[in-house]
Amino acid sequence: MIWVQFRNSVIVSSAVITCEWAKVGFALIFMAWDGTLWSLGKEWTLSGALIASGLPAAMYALQNSLLQLGYRHLDSLTFSMLNQSKLLFTALFMFLILRIKQSSHQVGALAILLGASLLLCIGESSSSSKSNNAHREAILSGVLPTLIASILSGLASTLCQWAAQVKRRSSYLMTIEMSAIGTLCLFVSMLWSPDGQTIRRHGFFYGWTLYTFIPIFTNAIGGILVGLVTTAAGGVRKGFVIVMALLVTALLQLIFEGKSPSTYTWSAMPLVVSSVILYQRYPYREKSKTQ
Repeated sequence: MIWVQFRNSVIVSSAVITCEWAKVGFALIFMAWDGTLWSLGKEWTLSGALIASGLPAAMYALQNSLLQLGYRHLDSLTFSMLNQSKLLFTALFMFLILRIKQSSHQVGALAILLGASLLLCIGESSSSSKSNNAHREAILSGVLPTLIASILSGLASTLCQWAAQVKRRSSYLMTIEMSAIGTLCLFVSMLWSPDGQTIRRHGFFYGWTLYTFIPIFTNAIGGILVGLVTTAAGGVRKGFVIVMALLVTALLQLIFEGKSPSTYTWSAMPLVVSSVILYQRYPYREKSKTQ
């Protein structure tokens, strides 16, 4: 996924809420396309929605706010690669909660990914082009929120998989439920948050331009399309899509921002690429029992 940085004046909560609304719209379109929308009224219940989607929705709402904060303070490529650490936390929570095991190759891939994340953290803390205050801001407002968002993403993804397997929830329906619950959580938080005060003072779309809608809608449809790619094409091809996205991000950063990735970023890229391919290529398989 390619992230385009917002202007600093854009209110984070307004961007997250608009993205959630866009997710609902895209999910409804896809449900209408496959015919499941028309049976929704007969199958949906409020209690089922809260049990399956309540906790993941709150986590995703917080995760999205942290990601908005993170990529404001990191360059596009560093953010995109650091965001891949969610694979590490997803694997961890899958094992702890669902008891899904990893192959030896996957464990090695996760170790490589951890090394790449540490390398990016070191790069952000030791860049010679930044002042001490800029170093601190990059770590506290860029790296740290992105890593916390990755942890939340891993836990929420695990809970979503549990709901899909145990509760048999449609991925489109869960998208709608989580977006609605997450938006509600954000609206409640804005009663006392700085974002809420800014919105009441300047309006919901304060600082927005037409370009602001680009990352909003690409982020909204991206999550849905990733699920479709995984289902239709498999995890291996999904891995190659992630790798291509990183390479395109590097190219666009050079074209639009005029900034070449740092030495640390170039060093971390082959680690991220190889870890993603290795993880997707060699899944865990149960050993056949012989008599």
